[in-house]
Amino acid sequence: MTEAGTLTRADLAESLHKQVGLSRADSSRLVEQILDNMCGALSKGENVKISGFGTFVLRDKGERIGRNPKTGVEVPIAPRRVLTFRASQMMRDRIVGG
Repeated sequence: MTEAGTLTRADLAESLHKQVGLSRADSSRLVEQILDNMCGALSKGENVKISGFGTFVLRDKGERIGRNPKTGVEVPIAPRRVLTFRASQMMRDRIVGG
C-alpha cells in the first residue's frame, strides 16, 4: 500500500505478482478484467457479491426535498441510483480484530 493508506490497482497487481507469481503485465491485466467485470455487472443493475469480502448493492433513491444549509432554501433532490457496500461478517470480524 502507498503511504497515504490507499490500496491502488497497482498495489493489487503487485501483490498478485509477488504472491501468485504472475508476470507484472498479466497481474495488471487480471486486476483490470476483474474490475471491468464488476463495473459491467453493476452498470446492468446487478449486485456484486464477493464471498468473505462483501456485497456491492445498487439502490434506487426516490425524489426528496433537501435544504441548502447556508440559505435555508428548500430544493428538490432528483431520484437517483446509488452504490452501497456491505462488508461480510468475516470482513467485519477481521477489521475489529485489527
